[in-house]
Amino acid sequence: VQLQASGGGLVQPGGSLRLSCVAPTSILDYGAIGWFRQAPGKEREGVACIVGSDGFRLYADSLKGRFTISRDNAKNTVYLQMNSLKPEDTAVYYCATACSQVSVTNWGEGTQVTVSS
Repeated sequence: VQLQASGGGLVQPGGSLRLSCVAPTSILDYGAIGWFRQAPGKEREGVACIVGSDGFRLYADSLKGRFTISRDNAKNTVYLQMNSLKPEDTAVYYCATACSQVSVTNWGEGTQVTVSS
């Protein structure tokens, strides 16, 4: 299933953004929902993932402490709270029903995050 990310925009270094990913059905129907990003000229990479009914969270090591993944089951929505943003966080951010991008066969459009002064 294709998920749609939203909430991107232009933010100054040090600022924050919260991205949203809405699923067409209960997010608990999916084993996991992950966030990914692709910066210009770079390969897509995993950012964070929330897994199972317990909501176990996984993060890219380099992003721990700045990014937080959460979900609102009632709204079928998974969030990515991004704090202390840096220019190198500039990328298109995607969400998908997997923690590993090799398992994703249908990418949504993504949402652009630009960190710049």
